[in-house]
Amino acid sequence: MKKIIALLLCIAVVGSCVLAGCNTAADESSGNNSNNGEVSDPIADIQATASTDKYRNFYQIFVHSFCDSNDDGVGDLQGIISQLDYLNDGDPNTGDDLGIDGIWLTPIMPSKSYHKYDVENYYDIDPDFGTLDDLDTLVEECHKRGIKLIMDLVLNHISSENPLYTKAVEEVAEGKMDGNAEYFEIHKTSYFDDDTNYNLLANGYACEANFSPEMPEWNLNSDKTRDEFKKIAKFWLDRGVDGFRLDACKYFTNKDTDGAEFLKWFYSECQKINPDVYMVGEDWTDDSDIEKLYTSGIDSLFSFKFAQTSGMFISNVLGQNGSALAQKVQNYNEKMKESNPNAINAYFLSNHDQVRSANALSRGLGYEKLAAAVYMLFPGNPYIYYGEEIGIKAPNTTNDAAYRTAMIFDSDNMPSIFVNGIGDVMDEPDNGGVKQQLADKDSLLNYYRRIIKIKNQNPEIARGEITGTQDFDNRNICAFYTEYDGSKLMIIHNFNAKESVDLTITDDMIKNAEVRADLVAESSDKHIELKDGKITLPAQSTVILKSAE
Repeated sequence: MKKIIALLLCIAVVGSCVLAGCNTAADESSGNNSNNGEVSDPIADIQATASTDKYRNFYQIFVHSFCDSNDDGVGDLQGIISQLDYLNDGDPNTGDDLGIDGIWLTPIMPSKSYHKYDVENYYDIDPDFGTLDDLDTLVEECHKRGIKLIMDLVLNHISSENPLYTKAVEEVAEGKMDGNAEYFEIHKTSYFDDDTNYNLLANGYACEANFSPEMPEWNLNSDKTRDEFKKIAKFWLDRGVDGFRLDACKYFTNKDTDGAEFLKWFYSECQKINPDVYMVGEDWTDDSDIEKLYTSGIDSLFSFKFAQTSGMFISNVLGQNGSALAQKVQNYNEKMKESNPNAINAYFLSNHDQVRSANALSRGLGYEKLAAAVYMLFPGNPYIYYGEEIGIKAPNTTNDAAYRTAMIFDSDNMPSIFVNGIGDVMDEPDNGGVKQQLADKDSLLNYYRRIIKIKNQNPEIARGEITGTQDFDNRNICAFYTEYDGSKLMIIHNFNAKESVDLTITDDMIKNAEVRADLVAESSDKHIELKDGKITLPAQSTVILKSAE
């Protein structure tokens, strides 16, 4: 009788916690995992510790589409504030939140576009998103919860409507080239290569514009530009923003600009304002270009070769080929560490410019869970694109706007945020929105929550160096070692989508090994046992081993 009453109470609690749009914080908890088997949950009694350094689990928010607080059809800063407890309640041991301790905001400065990458004013907030006071509140509330907040900073190009640029165009027409023209890549048309895009100005001059005519490019060599950038950085860092995501670092290098030199200069100037500033850059080109940019000392650069639907993470998960992946990641890490010993590689599955990962991983929930465990358990800073944790799919795969649809907090109350009139009906995730997945202990959302909790219990995962891989003579198995501060973990993934695998663990691998953590895709009630040096690793699941203390 008591069990029946308890069950009815649980149902009543879940039913009463309704997310009406995004104004109510998503604070439901799935509760502790029950254990109906003989093997207990290995993470149940381990304390998690909040990060105090630059190693973070980041969450990318496309501000326009995350949460609309005033029902105008546009996401805003107050909407983000309303959902902070969903992202992080401030206690790493409650298990009531996602565990995010870093947020990246896409551009929030005034712009006529919905994406805001063409900045008209670098010293304000776009009125669609709120005010500077709203940002101050967001920063304060983030810091209360131990969340570092970084914002997108566009230093490659500017809006053609920005007063600095419109004045430059006027001056060029008057034959004045030593004024505002020095801020921008304005040259005689003969200066540009045939494959360079530019805006034609007066008197045979043009301004480089690689992305679009509405986005003319800054001259990064100009003292005027660099003085302006110092003012911009100081304005936002003084308000408490913790750092920047730098857009389009690929274009920081051109005929006259050394991108690494510019990044080193800008990073050092920001460190003068805030010694703990964190900076991550975007360069989607070859490893050699990323290696060169890392010589600047910048903290992180996105690892594009592993991301996207065709990247190494998703392609290997779909191909059920784990054996070579760890070695490829180790080789990549070592190359980047040669350029910058303090490099923190930034791994991700998808972002606002790419088809959502759930579109590619649509073969089943196990594929999404395994992909999450794989990229988040390599050393470095993972970046979760908002909605990835609940499996949001893009309504089509040919339009950037389709990758930026609204976050779904309650699939029974679908949001009314529509991006740029894409004309597609936004589907609800296969397993519901946040509310629905919080109530399902085996949901993708609760899998992400467990991954982050495990990371907070084991600092070796994010901060460690991959010191080797382990060959089990099985193409489905991805196994590697990570070491930090004298402590060593062995992380093993089974990429097989249908079958479990039996493995032998010897003292030569991990002496006196014990199961430190596990992630079983099939069921949160199942856990992995190490007995007499043998483990059985279920399909699409993960185990973390450590020497017993």
